Formats: sequence, C-alpha cells, structure tokens
Amino acid sequence: MATHVVIVGAYGSAGVAVARRLAEEPSVRLTLVDDGDPGGGLCILRGCMPSKEVLSAAAHRYQARHDPRLSGTPEVDLESVVELKNDHVLGFAEHRREAVHDLAKRENVAFYHDTARFVDDHTVEVDGREFEADYVVIATGSKVNVPDLSGMDDVEYMTSTDVLDATEFPDSGVVMGFGYTGLELVPYLSEAAGMDLTVIEHDERPLDEADSSFGDEILDMYREEFDIEILTETEEKRIESTGDGVRLHVERGKGDGEKGDGESEVIDAEELFLFTGRRPNLDGLGLENTALEPREGWVEGTMRTRDDSQTFVVGDANGKEPILHVAKEQGFKAAENILADARGDELDPYENVHHHVIFSAVGVYPFARLGLSEEAAEAAGRNYVAVTRQATDDGVFKTKQASRGMAKLVVDADDGTVLGYQGLHYHADVMAKTMQVVVERGMDVRDVPDRAYHPTTPEILDGLFRDASERVEE
Repeated sequence: MATHVVIVGAYGSAGVAVARRLAEEPSVRLTLVDDGDPGGGLCILRGCMPSKEVLSAAAHRYQARHDPRLSGTPEVDLESVVELKNDHVLGFAEHRREAVHDLAKRENVAFYHDTARFVDDHTVEVDGREFEADYVVIATGSKVNVPDLSGMDDVEYMTSTDVLDATEFPDSGVVMGFGYTGLELVPYLSEAAGMDLTVIEHDERPLDEADSSFGDEILDMYREEFDIEILTETEEKRIESTGDGVRLHVERGKGDGEKGDGESEVIDAEELFLFTGRRPNLDGLGLENTALEPREGWVEGTMRTRDDSQTFVVGDANGKEPILHVAKEQGFKAAENILADARGDELDPYENVHHHVIFSAVGVYPFARLGLSEEAAEAAGRNYVAVTRQATDDGVFKTKQASRGMAKLVVDADDGTVLGYQGLHYHADVMAKTMQVVVERGMDVRDVPDRAYHPTTPEILDGLFRDASERVEE
C-alpha cells in the first residue's frame, strides 16, 4: 500500500522541494495543498527575488554617483522599477506554479488550491474533504514579526512588502530592525527614494553572524556612503502617532534589551519602517487539534517534530533558519527522512555548513560568509590562522570604482584546511560559490590555486590564499 504524504504549503521553496523528491517514488501518494494567490512562495513574491530587482536600480544610481568619470546623478523612476519588478515576479511565480501543477499530472500526485487545517494528528481537512495521511509536512512559511511595543497597535507602518510595492515615499523615516531585511532595504530607501533615515540598532553593531570588524565597516559605510543615521545600543520604549507621522521614544546606551537609566531620546519621522524579522506562519492550521506544541526546539534536526514522529516541518515554518537555499535543503532532507522512516531506517539530520549572502549597500558591497568566522572558530576551540585583506589592497577594486570593504579567511593552523571565508566587498556574492566549494570540500589552502586572471575582483581571494598558506607554513 502506498505511503500517503500530505504537504501543506506546496508552492513554497521548501514544500516544492519535498514534493519533487517524493513524487519520484512510486510507493508514495502525494496530496499537495496551497492557498497561495497568485502562489509561488515568499522568496519569489515578496522576498529575495523582488528585493534584488529593486536594489539593482539603486545600485546603478549609487555607482554613477560615485564615479568621478561621469557627470550628473540619474534619478530612479520608482514607477518603472515597481512595474518591471512586478512583471518579472509574476513570471517567476508562474514558473513555480507550473512546476507544481506538472507534478499534479502524475498518477500518484493530487493538488488542491485551498486552505488546509488539521482535524487530528494526521488528518487534514481541505475544502470539506478529509485526508488521512501517513506523514504530514508543514511548509507554510513565515509572516511579519510585529514587536510587542507600547503604542504599536495605534500606528501605521510599512513592511518590506510595502517597500517593494511603493512608488513614492515621504521625506523622512525611522527604521526598526537592522537584520538581513534592514541591511538590504535601508540603503535602497536612501539611494532610490532620497529619504532621511534613522535606524535603531539594539547592539553595538549590526551583522551578528560576522566578526565585529565587518559590522563596524557596515556602520561606517552606511553613514558615509548613504548618509544614514544609525543609533547603536538603543532600545525602543514606546511609539505614538503624531497625525502626520510617528514619534518613537528610545533609550540610548542600553543594548541587548537591558533595562536601566540610559539616555532618553525622541525621534519624529513621517514613516515607520518595520524590518523586525519574521516568525513561523502557523496560524489557522488547527495545531490545537494535534499533539504539536510549537516552542523552542519543537522541530528536530531531521525536520521531524518532537511531539509527533509522523509530522515534519520545513523552511521558515520551523523557525530554524529562514533562508531560501536552506529551506530547499531542508525540504530534500525531510523527503529522504520520510522515505527512511517508512522503511524503518534511521533518520539523518540536516547539517548546514554556514553559507549566507546579504545584499548590503544596495548590492554594490554585499556580505558573504561561508563556514566558520574567526569568532566562531575561537569559540569552538580550533587552532586556526586568520588573515584579512582590505579591498584597497587590490588595485582592481579601484579600477572598478568600488574600493570599500574587506575579506577574511580562516584556516586550520595544523593542516591548512579552509574553515571559513567572510567578504564585504564588491562581487563578494559572486565569490561565495567558489568559497563554498573550497570550504565544504575541506580543501587545504596550500592546494588552492592562487593564480590571478588580472584584472578581476577574485584577486582578493588569491591574496588571502597566499597569506594564509605562508602563515600555515610558518
């Protein structure tokens, strides 16, 4: 008898990854459910793809503005930006929907464009029909995280989705949230919309996953290149409407959520931007009818829930790491583990080698991290060597009129294994794949070719390889 798997959230990156793998198995019967309209998943509709579309327009303006060989600064036509973004996004989403619908043409797959709700642990109701499953996969993504701040219910705000759709902005804004979304959209608001912005940063610096020097460079870059005011070690206390905008009350000098007698300050702005992250989208699923209790650690590394061995949660919905490529990898891992469990085999946990890219500074100076940072290597007790190069060390960045930033390589001091790379510089995103291969294959830095194809920006990698090789030999 075929193993019946119900996937709730089949249009998203994680859900479609599970579906594609399981649809190949003749021993599996799939029921795919998604009520998305138009459907396509967060990344395609409101996340990484449309955001890179609008950032590219701001990047062109920034580069023109910073090139002394050019005269005049072009203006960004926001209506054109949004129109082209919408056109491309609809095409991307249509491609995703077609992929899911093509799966549904198979004998062992059925798709329902509707809302799903748990009736009990393994029974899902869709449009009045009940489906009893051997396994259920929850891949419902995430939703905006609205902070619990006094006065928040009484003010209007713009989220990342609103920003991506907006064709006009006021003159001033205050920003809550300076993680991935804030780091990407704050410079866009400054460069493309010409806004005066004040950003609230709880910690001493942004970019938690990076060594501190990279967060410091981000602060300098945003303040100097985009004229953005960033208040570090600052906590929001309450917010109120002023009729023509918002007034945010903050406390300076008390990072990490500490309470105390910091300096109070008031920030007035015409618009509030809420870039405070996302949380799992589990509302309305009927989880109260199951044994599932979403809480810290409720989803194991195998993507199986602790409360029910036949329910798996993948992608943003599990709250582990809301990143597109991670969601896909989790989806494939969940599919393999469902097949393994059905055979009575041991399940294999998803092991993620850190590989992230943030399109900071409107994508002109993106940040990439692969593997261990120096601080992570030190915390793990590794015997390591760390080398750093500034973009100004390589003349090619000057020829590109993009000479800000730096890169760092971390290698094992005993055997030369490359443990990690961080880059905050022009084309760091392009170099991420190369460094992923080097890190995940466990290559000895002395075996990595350091021959330059001058004049190309990967020369910064060649310099890191040489410097690290010399340190290991020493």
